[in-house]
Amino acid sequence: MSEFTEADLPVSIDHEQMVTLGDGTTIRFETNGEAKDLYVGDAFTPTTQLFPGCDYCVESEGKTFKVLAEFEDVITVSKV
Repeated sequence: MSEFTEADLPVSIDHEQMVTLGDGTTIRFETNGEAKDLYVGDAFTPTTQLFPGCDYCVESEGKTFKVLAEFEDVITVSKV
């Protein structure tokens, strides 16, 4: 599994990749039909489900990161 860090942001990842933030929080997803099941941290159940064009904000170390579900089979993680 490919892994990116906060220093790589903004980055688009596919379902075999993840982003690790400065405090160790991970962001990854699995495709669920048209939607993306988003996992934050080491959760076994999705934190939320995103449809293409929808976003979700993750707070880490006082910083905000936006996760955007794309129409392709990727999500884009960026620092706000």
